[in-house]
Amino acid sequence: MFVSHYKDIEEKEVEMEGVKNTTIRWLIAPKIGAKTFAMRYFVIRKGGHSPLHQHEWEHEVFVIKGEGYLTDGRKKIKLVPGSFAFIKPNELHQFVNEDSETFEFLCLIPIREDNIPPSEVGD
Repeated sequence: MFVSHYKDIEEKEVEMEGVKNTTIRWLIAPKIGAKTFAMRYFVIRKGGHSPLHQHEWEHEVFVIKGEGYLTDGRKKIKLVPGSFAFIKPNELHQFVNEDSETFEFLCLIPIREDNIPPSEVGD
């Protein structure tokens, strides 16, 4: 069993093309023994966004704080605390914070070799 608090996990700037004003905390990852799912805590500061992208795996999102948008590049859907979203594999998507001081959400993904950084794999 592993129990912690999100503030005890290192917050890192997301350094990826197409990302602006966004941090990540890998709450649950292989380095603590997870074999199936990873849980990440994202904070997108005002004016920030994730890249407009797609990938082969699904993910699930639950909004904790602030307001933002989920977009496919054509339409955008407002997300507020308590909102959740399911993003299908290969679905184009981007998270955007236009107005809130912070837009904070959990994002769960399946663990795969191509979506977990080496720092989260462990020994």
